Amino acid sequence: MPLFLPKFSLQKLNTLAVPATADFYVSVTNHNEIKEALAFARERELPIFLLGGGSNIVFENNFQGLVIHLKLQGVQVVQETDDHVWVNFAAGENWHQTVEYCLDNGYYGLENLSLIPGSVGAAPIQNIGAYGVEVKDLITELSTIEIASGTEVYFLNESCQFAYRDSIFKQAFKDKYIITSVTFKLSKIAKTNLTYPALQEYFSGEDLAAVTPEEVSQAVINIRQSKLPDPEQIPNVGSFFKNPVIDQSHFEKLMKQYPKMPSYPAGDNHRKLPAAWLIDQAGWKGKEFNGVAVHSQQALVLTNPNKLIGRVILDLANAIQKSVKDQFAIDLEIEPRVY
Repeated sequence: MPLFLPKFSLQKLNTLAVPATADFYVSVTNHNEIKEALAFARERELPIFLLGGGSNIVFENNFQGLVIHLKLQGVQVVQETDDHVWVNFAAGENWHQTVEYCLDNGYYGLENLSLIPGSVGAAPIQNIGAYGVEVKDLITELSTIEIASGTEVYFLNESCQFAYRDSIFKQAFKDKYIITSVTFKLSKIAKTNLTYPALQEYFSGEDLAAVTPEEVSQAVINIRQSKLPDPEQIPNVGSFFKNPVIDQSHFEKLMKQYPKMPSYPAGDNHRKLPAAWLIDQAGWKGKEFNGVAVHSQQALVLTNPNKLIGRVILDLANAIQKSVKDQFAIDLEIEPRVY
């Protein structure tokens, strides 16, 4: 029987260190405990909040319901060929440690996603991506528990409606399923993805064909650590905004005003712009705002050094959105989930 704790502080369980409490909190380590937690919430008509690594959330208020902290652990090779391996990771496994495990065992594909904070179970919801790789390209299947019924349900990749930092679990199925494990199809052949400009710059002058996945992982770690503050030292959730995608006509108008504006192809007649560049151009990089701040090395990162309430952070985010909207006619979308 899991232990249900009342009036539980969530400050140490979210990487923004926002001072918030939950009416009830429970830590679960297996499917039966999840089902008991769901029954507890149903009996008391409590809303539930699913907590993983706490690295992609902003608590605007205290949570008036049950926080279910997913701590499921386990790794299993479910299929293997000469060239590929299918590995199932429980939702509570730490993401970066998952990447390290794969590299240690000669399973390749996740190395560009090194040092992303959070847990395995959160990765598909957000469709995490970095340095030219999105997790959707490696996921084959998810196991879940339907919250309303407690039934175990499996989703194949094509059912997840993955998109840029998005999935069906942020849209139609938001808060309807608990992801309990994720299966990845990984390569046993040491291929690397060096398409991302920052990686090409990092390895400039080297024979790119000779770069190993382990070296790519270390490069990503080095680049991230040079730009992003450690949440243990300076509370943050990493990237606070999505990179916006605009149509070609809008892009061409902006290029006349900002001929050095960076951009990337994003499908037919669309371009993706770096949100960090827009925020920097709007004058926010390194600025403090009512005790919270925009990081001086990476304008996408909002920091909470004084461990203030979530509303203050969201006020800063709203001010940035207004500035970018006024200057570029672009709506920036917040990446973390707000509760």
